[in-house]
Amino acid sequence: MAGNRKDPRTSKARRLRREATPAEKRLWLHLKAMELPGGHFRRQAPLGPYFADFVHIGARLVIELDGGQHGLPTAAERDERRTAYLESEGFRVLRFWNHELNDNLDGVVETIFRAINDPSQKSGVTSC
Repeated sequence: MAGNRKDPRTSKARRLRREATPAEKRLWLHLKAMELPGGHFRRQAPLGPYFADFVHIGARLVIELDGGQHGLPTAAERDERRTAYLESEGFRVLRFWNHELNDNLDGVVETIFRAINDPSQKSGVTSC
């Protein structure tokens, strides 16, 4: 019966959560503790063909953490396609560099909190 088959994305999401980067682990500790309107954050959540680092479904907000490899041209192009897809599905996407998180965790968390409470905030790479 098709309804009983396990979604292969579930096992991949679990693996991605187990293998989280130090930056992802650090931000997750803060996101899961936030009391937010409309729900909570999920990590490594499947959204279409992609896995969002963090997503708040109620706010239609995706948070992506980017390491240095995302600065390479091919990775930047992939990130642009991914962001375009997520935006076409009605999500806003905020991207932060890992070094931003390490240098200014409070600023990153505040930016995310403001985005949850201000649905007019646009997608993009943010600076805190």
